[in-house]
Amino acid sequence: MQKGSNTPVPTTALRVELGWRAGPGVPDADASALLLATGKVRSDGDFVFYNQPAHSSGAVRHEGKRTVGTSVTDTLSVDLARVEGAIERIVLAASVDGGTFGQVPGLYVEVTDAVSGRPVARFDSTGATVETAFVLGEFYRRQGAWKFRAVGQGYSSGLEGLATDFGITVDEPQHPASPTPEPYPASPTVGAPPPPPAPPTSAAPAPYPAPPAPAPRPVTPPPPSPPVTPPTARQAPAVRLSKVTLTKAAPSVSLAKQGGISGAMRVNLNWQTRKHLSGWGGRWGGGRGDLDLDLCALYELADGRKGVVQALGNAFGSLNRPPYIHLDGDDRTGAVASGENLTINLDHRQDFRRILVFVTIYEGASSFADLHATVTLQPQHGAPIDFSLDECTVPSTVCALALITNTGGDLLVQREARYLVPERGVSPQRTIDRAYGWGMNWTPGRK
Repeated sequence: MQKGSNTPVPTTALRVELGWRAGPGVPDADASALLLATGKVRSDGDFVFYNQPAHSSGAVRHEGKRTVGTSVTDTLSVDLARVEGAIERIVLAASVDGGTFGQVPGLYVEVTDAVSGRPVARFDSTGATVETAFVLGEFYRRQGAWKFRAVGQGYSSGLEGLATDFGITVDEPQHPASPTPEPYPASPTVGAPPPPPAPPTSAAPAPYPAPPAPAPRPVTPPPPSPPVTPPTARQAPAVRLSKVTLTKAAPSVSLAKQGGISGAMRVNLNWQTRKHLSGWGGRWGGGRGDLDLDLCALYELADGRKGVVQALGNAFGSLNRPPYIHLDGDDRTGAVASGENLTINLDHRQDFRRILVFVTIYEGASSFADLHATVTLQPQHGAPIDFSLDECTVPSTVCALALITNTGGDLLVQREARYLVPERGVSPQRTIDRAYGWGMNWTPGRK
């Protein structure tokens, strides 16, 4: 398509790919979407991007990155049938991290039918220079039907400038030592008792000054003060745009340096399949079918206790007592859009020696081949940490995702993305135990 041209959209279930070519000096790029009513978002919830990956209506979802050779894609799924009536346009944007789009070769946006994989529209963006964000395209309503328009409008103010232009409230990052109050409402500490009430004070000064002595003659009373408006509820938190992406070249990060050393941290695994395979369940465009992956964690506590948190054997753990790790649930069918989640209580970080987050295939496939998965660690009070899994080229049924190690009170997150192949008759859990030297005894279990 040419810039400014449009085309009808023949179906409602769509896949939107932002793509480019990787290489030395090429910065990372991210796809996002803004759902607009009368040219602006209705609230910050109408912004879908890496830190806010799903719209509440289910109409738009950010599915993450995939790298094949030098080709990189970041994907959004769009279901136009679920778009609320007040939404007139869905803007499809791109932003770059650590550079400009003049350094990003082969930038394009492509829309395909999510069921058949057939192309609907493609726009190749050329001629970028200093831009750090782009509106590449948009879906818009016209006479009761949806169309796609190639836009190609660049911004030199990055994702923050683009988001602000469409009405998003963006949170300003703060230095840890800054005296500025935290803009977010304070969240209760996981598992901690409520703070004690403040003790009563004695001889407190009067809240108002003593009234003046009566005037010797009558005076005209002053006009009544306007009524005091009671304080309103605090506004919703602003959108945080900061993030950390772990790569092979930069595989680790300190949680303390990101401000994420308290509260709860959610570890999310989200996946999609790229083509239909026998016994795999799932169609081109992100279907997950009956593929059952299990998110798990091996833990070793500071007192030497070891164990596993997993759905197998209903070992879901606990957030408020050892091991201070909890598996939120077991997605047996792949129908849960948010994938599977572990929650770690960072208020007990001193009780952890190490945590290994891993994933196994319970049923629906014989290996991880052709699986695209994204791992996100979201601390309650820090920037999210994410990474994509590499292509699996071995018959693996267990993958080590991330190793979290206590280093003097700080927690270091290490990207593993390591596929392991169990020996014949050896379970995936025992295989990962041997690889990382946990030294546990294993018995058969079932869900």
